Amino acid sequence: MTVMRSSPYNGKEVLTRLRFALFLSLLAISMRAAQFESARGTLIERDGKPALETAQHRIIRLTGEDAVIDVLNDERLRGTDFEALGHFSSPDHFEVAPIYERPLFVHKDGKRLMVTYWCGTCYIRTYRPGPCWCCHKETELDLRESVDP
Repeated sequence: MTVMRSSPYNGKEVLTRLRFALFLSLLAISMRAAQFESARGTLIERDGKPALETAQHRIIRLTGEDAVIDVLNDERLRGTDFEALGHFSSPDHFEVAPIYERPLFVHKDGKRLMVTYWCGTCYIRTYRPGPCWCCHKETELDLRESVDP
C-alpha cells in the first residue's frame, strides 16, 4: 500500500509567497533607480572633455568609466538634449553611473530615449560605440524607448 504525503505548502500559500517575492523585487528595482541624481542639458565638448550646458548656461563636467566616456565622446550625440544619471561630486562636476545601469538618455520629440548602438549585420545591440565584436563593422547609434528588441 502506498502512502501519499501532501505538501506542507498549499497552492494559496505558494502564490502568496510568489507575490511577496515579486513585491520585494520591484521595491529593490525602484530603490536602485531612486539612488541616482539626474543631470540634463545640451551635450557639448569643453576643453576636450564631455560636458553638459544647462538651460541656465551652467557648464557641468561629466566623468565616468571608459564605456560611459566613449558614449559621451560620440560625435553623433553632440548638441542633443542629453540626460545622465549618477551623482554630483560638486556643483559643476557630475560622475555618471556605470554603463550597466543604463544611465544615458537623449530627449527627442517629447520622449526619453536610451542611448544604444546596433549592428544591423549581426543583430547585436551594445551600449557603447565602436566596432561590432562579431563582424567588426561600425555600430549605428540607435536611440530606443526601451531595450526590448
